[in-house]
Amino acid sequence: MDLGLKGKKALVSGSSRGLGYATALGLSREGCEVTINSRSQKRIRSAKQKITDETSSMVHSICADLTQPDAPGDLVSESANKMGGIDILVTNSGGPPSGSFESFDDQNWQDAIELNFLSHMRMIREAIPYLKESSTASVLTITSMSVKQPVPNLVLSNSVRSATVGLTKSLSLELGNLGIRFNSILPGWTETERVQELMAFRAKANETSIEEETAKQAQDSPFNRFASPQEFANVAVFLVSPAAAYLTGTMIVVDGGMYKATY
Repeated sequence: MDLGLKGKKALVSGSSRGLGYATALGLSREGCEVTINSRSQKRIRSAKQKITDETSSMVHSICADLTQPDAPGDLVSESANKMGGIDILVTNSGGPPSGSFESFDDQNWQDAIELNFLSHMRMIREAIPYLKESSTASVLTITSMSVKQPVPNLVLSNSVRSATVGLTKSLSLELGNLGIRFNSILPGWTETERVQELMAFRAKANETSIEEETAKQAQDSPFNRFASPQEFANVAVFLVSPAAAYLTGTMIVVDGGMYKATY
C-alpha cells in the first residue's frame, strides 16, 4: 500500500532513541522529510547519521530540552523553517521516574507535568499555524498503555499521561473542521532503553535480575514477548499517513494483547 507520505514534512520530538527514533526512521523510509529532536546533542547527531545512512530522505536534527517553556516553540519554528512547513507532528517524551506515591514531592509532580503533558501541549499549540497550511495535517501523541491500565510503581506516568490523552481527544473534536487529525498511541511493553531502566528498577526492588523481570512481564501478552520498536513504528507511520485520513480521536493500544479489557 502506498501510504502517501512521500514528500511530507514531519517533526518527531524525543526521537534520538526508542519509540521516537523508530517512528522517525519509519517516516523517513516512506519518503518523508524529517526533523528529529533530543536534549542530547551527541545522541541526536548519532540518530541523524543512522537514519541518513539507511534512507535517502532529508533529515534535520535540533537539540532542545522540551521541559523548558520556550523550547517547544523554538523547535517547531526552526523545524518549519528548515522544511518549509509541517504536515505531521509526533509528540513524544521520556517517562518520569519510577516509585510509589509517597516517594514523590511537589517538584517531582511538576517535573512530570512539564515532561509528559506541557511539552506535548506546547508543541501542538505552536504547530497549529503550520498544520493549518497542510492538506494532510496529522498530530500523533505518544502516551502509554498505563492511561487505561495503571502500571505498578509508575504513579507519575499513570496520572500525567492521561492529561495528554484528554488533550488529544479534545483537539480532534475542536480542530477537526480545519482538517487536522489528532490521534494517540498507547504503547505497552516495548524493547526500548526506557523499559530496560524500568526492568532494572524492578530487579533491584525484588532482588532478581532484569532477565527474570522481563520474562515475568512478557507473560502478560499472549505472544509472551515485548514489542519491537519497529512494530510500534509501523502503526505510528500508518496512523499519521494520508492512508488513515478518516481516523481521528483514536487511542490505539499497541501492546500485544496485554491490556485485558474489552473497551
